Amino acid sequence: MLLTIFLTIVFCAAITLMLLSAVAFVQKNEFFSSAPKEAQEVLKPRPEELFYGARVIGWTLMLFSVVMILGVGVVSIWDGFRSGFTFSQFFLRFVFIFTVYKIYDMVCFDYFLLMKFHFFQYYYPEVESVYANRKYGYNIKSQLLKLLVIFPAASALAAWICTLF
Repeated sequence: MLLTIFLTIVFCAAITLMLLSAVAFVQKNEFFSSAPKEAQEVLKPRPEELFYGARVIGWTLMLFSVVMILGVGVVSIWDGFRSGFTFSQFFLRFVFIFTVYKIYDMVCFDYFLLMKFHFFQYYYPEVESVYANRKYGYNIKSQLLKLLVIFPAASALAAWICTLF
């Protein structure tokens, strides 16, 4: 269980690093496809870097975060094989990681970074009006769908695949 908690923390840190690098350093509008349509419509392209080398730093951090995410998957599966996990043990590990991540995403990213601290609005001030009257982020329905349906289903599928080997 300790390894699963550690992997969950690493997974959340990797996603946080990816978000910060995309928003603050890379600044490509293509990364914000999950934002509401109104926000996507007002986003202005950022042809110039925030500072010299910002995009290189951002892409490097994003690559590092992808490696961290893949590492979480490899270690969680490898340890499960090594420990002789059953379907339910694999499922519980995967669903725990995804559930904690999604709750972290909804609380930290959507509520605190977006609504309270205006992190995204700092780098993209043109979207301020889109988020001005909201008490919570913009996609609670899709977030809950992922939390309650998609992630458990994906965890079950991954656990089933792992038990085939």
